[in-house]
Amino acid sequence: MILSDFLKTIVPFPQEEITGIVSHFKKETIKKNQNLVKEGQICNKLYFVEKGIGRSFYLKEDGKEVTQWFFIESKMMSSVESFFQQVPSLYYLQMLEDSVVHSIKRDDIDFLFAKYHNMEKFGRLLSTEMLTRVVNKLNALQFQTARERYDYMLTEFPDLSTRVPLGYIASYLGMSQETLSRIRRYDTNKQ
Repeated sequence: MILSDFLKTIVPFPQEEITGIVSHFKKETIKKNQNLVKEGQICNKLYFVEKGIGRSFYLKEDGKEVTQWFFIESKMMSSVESFFQQVPSLYYLQMLEDSVVHSIKRDDIDFLFAKYHNMEKFGRLLSTEMLTRVVNKLNALQFQTARERYDYMLTEFPDLSTRVPLGYIASYLGMSQETLSRIRRYDTNKQ
């Protein structure tokens, strides 16, 4: 999905507003495994993923990576607290495939919020959607079995298991890679 179509799925922007809004985004090609933000940096951009897949992750004290979130096509990507609060990011943002993204700087998004009432509405609705998805993930981690969390992930990200390493998925789901492999093996044996 292209950026203008994505914006219109959230708010029915008039065409002249869409043209003005999209002009503030910069199209970028990102290489596989490239970091957009590193832990400790301030995230100055919000990204729309047109093609590819990204993730946010943090490093534990032992150096092990823990995936916090995945960002697929037609979704926004950022270190949200860093972007909106302009504080150092707790997370890395990394593209897992060669990707095409559209980025917008914090100052530009603030300008668009001030200029277009519909853009303010877009920001509110997008924030509500993102918050709901985060709460759903937290609920899954707290209240669901490993099997239920895996099913939740398949609903949220249907083709994820064919696109990213299983270790990333296991850490996202809060389980060991062995547990994830057992769940997947069970699914294969059922078919």
